[in-house]
Amino acid sequence: MPRFSVIVPAYKVQAYLHECLESVLEQSFADLELIAVDDCSPDGCGAIIDEFAARDSRVRPVHLPRNVGLGRARNAGLDHATGDYLVFLDGDDTLTPDTLRAIADRLKDTSEPDVLVYDYARTYWNGDIVRNRFADQLSERGPAPFRLDDRPGLLRVLMVVWNKAYRREFVEREGLAFPPGYYEDTPWTYPALISARTIATLDRVCVHYRQRRRGNILGTSSRSHFDIFEQYDRVFAHLDAHPELARWRPVLFRRMVDHLSTVFSKRGRLPRGTRAEFLRKARTHYRRYRTPGAPVRPRTRLRHALVRLGNHRTYRLLALATSAHKKALRRVKGLLRKVRGGALQFHYRVQLRLPLRADRAVFSSYWGRGHGCNPGALESAFRALAPHIRTAWIAHPEHHHTIPASTRRLRPGTTAYWTALARSKYLVNNVNFDRRLVKRPGQIMIQTQHGTPLKYMGLDLQDRPAAARDTDFAELLRNADKWDYCLSGNRHSTLVWERVFPASYTTLEYGLPRNDVFQRATSTDVTRLRQSLGIPEGTVALLYAPTYRDYRRTQRLALDLERVLRRLGPRFVVLARAHHSYAAALSAHSGARLIDVSDHPSVENLCLASDALVTDYSSLMFDYAVLDRPIVIHADDWEAYQASRGTYFDLRAFPPGAVARSEDELIDIFATGHWRGSRSTQLRTAFRERFCPYEDGRAAERVVRHVVLGESGGLPRVLSPAQRHPVPSAAAARPVTPLATVPAPAAAPVTAPVTAVPVAETL
Repeated sequence: MPRFSVIVPAYKVQAYLHECLESVLEQSFADLELIAVDDCSPDGCGAIIDEFAARDSRVRPVHLPRNVGLGRARNAGLDHATGDYLVFLDGDDTLTPDTLRAIADRLKDTSEPDVLVYDYARTYWNGDIVRNRFADQLSERGPAPFRLDDRPGLLRVLMVVWNKAYRREFVEREGLAFPPGYYEDTPWTYPALISARTIATLDRVCVHYRQRRRGNILGTSSRSHFDIFEQYDRVFAHLDAHPELARWRPVLFRRMVDHLSTVFSKRGRLPRGTRAEFLRKARTHYRRYRTPGAPVRPRTRLRHALVRLGNHRTYRLLALATSAHKKALRRVKGLLRKVRGGALQFHYRVQLRLPLRADRAVFSSYWGRGHGCNPGALESAFRALAPHIRTAWIAHPEHHHTIPASTRRLRPGTTAYWTALARSKYLVNNVNFDRRLVKRPGQIMIQTQHGTPLKYMGLDLQDRPAAARDTDFAELLRNADKWDYCLSGNRHSTLVWERVFPASYTTLEYGLPRNDVFQRATSTDVTRLRQSLGIPEGTVALLYAPTYRDYRRTQRLALDLERVLRRLGPRFVVLARAHHSYAAALSAHSGARLIDVSDHPSVENLCLASDALVTDYSSLMFDYAVLDRPIVIHADDWEAYQASRGTYFDLRAFPPGAVARSEDELIDIFATGHWRGSRSTQLRTAFRERFCPYEDGRAAERVVRHVVLGESGGLPRVLSPAQRHPVPSAAAARPVTPLATVPAPAAAPVTAPVTAVPVAETL
């Protein structure tokens, strides 16, 4: 008897069925049967199912003699199911990797509940992926299993059959089956949840719910949408047959009215001429099943009133009035925005005529994010070395908590913001300020940059349309003309910046201020940071930080982090940090050993807490090399990245450590200990000497003394790499031993040779 019976009905989904079935059969948890039901599909679904059955004995094909619809096709699959748990998946959707293993582990941890509810994400045809907005209802905190009375908020999660696993004995005991017609999930999911004696949740995206360009069947115009009335008749019939569940009647009544009003209000669902009829039937159901007791949210009261009245003309009048009201509001808001914008610009022009304040400095980084990076380190140095300068930081409100208490907080677009830009003597940023900023005589602008360039930057992107996209190169040069100083960490950066941002600024080749902390931090700081991140004591923490891909619209998941951790065993932990250009985390599942740190405000603190860096082509490698800790490069798409973005040297020929060209090679590098072996140390030493000549912990001091205090000579002497002592990692003192849990590789992992290439030859 298998652990899972995965039931997949298929009808007119031949373009997606391969991916769907493969997502099941390629699961790391293999104890399953896949029941694929061909609902007499007129396309190639039946042949595809037979092909999969011929090559994998776990596939059980079921061919129906006639088309019976989604619900009855699932019933046909149920008749053949023998697994402990039932998992449903539509033929155009997919399971995410390791889903069944995660479900199996959670079922075991929660004492085999009747129903396990897990999460999903909508995957759109244009590549966008959006997680369920009610994911917070799936929290695994608190006791489990539980009854629905303990977590009624679960009813807010999409009421479909495929985001839950059901114990087969429970389904048979309750006599659950799918009815014919549209909305067939409704009389299954509600009875299942309210009848279940034990429920658990899994806070993990397990299903990718495909959103087709032309929508799904429920988005098509058809009288079949009237089936919803019979489906709710079945839901309330179940309540009538189980008096002990009567307490759920008010909630289900409210849910029904919400659902009916949604179907009615969705454009294009109801055929022309049937809307009045639908509303009349909705009014009948409202009166038939009305049960007071469930509060109606204020924003849905109008829709409930429309269903209660059931008058189409009233609805149309209200809809027209609402539409006119919204249009008027939009016009008023637009006018107010223009008036406010004009007033702010008038205020700015007035401020430009007032004297500069020599004791003011304003800072920002990454387009209004929090206190950090090179501007953050410089702001701290301003306060320490030039206390007569009053500092302010520009950031959006959600990042204000990162700003030191002694630093003034500014919101972009406010009068205080424009006043600061107009009258502060010092302007510091790692990107560009508002393009409307007027650089005044006497103002000093410091462009800190935010790393050492591996990829093409500035004017070099003119021949790289995928990377340049809508870059206005004339605007880029106008911004560079406002710079007085540009910071550089090494000769390589200096040569690149002065060529790709040609202007009259002065380059300060002093090192990058944000890396000063690596020389000042102590072992106590490292221990504290690891504890705050939840890194288990005695483990090796790998910081995984991939860069942005110009040739892709969506985030590229190059590594299966859960598989990597499984192969490496409990000694390893991964801190996963997505690039700031993406809004999503690298992993949908975060736990004790896979910790998502994408929203952590300080990448420097993450570097200090980790024992090694795993990256691809991120400039973070140049900063991490300052710590003299192991770096492993995962370069599985170097050719594509180099072709789309362009790079200043071949990283594979001059890497900061071992280079892996596949996930298995990466695992081997850590399993065998090569990640911190002598070869890795040699590569890192050569890399540090070339790219970290000034990173001795006093870069910010040199900038402040030169720019603010006017000390052109006598700046702090730069310590050589041999004289520096960055804080060691937590794992530095542990012996290097291969892992017994991972088989030794067939051949030594691929690493690049040590080659001391002069800088000029690699630009």
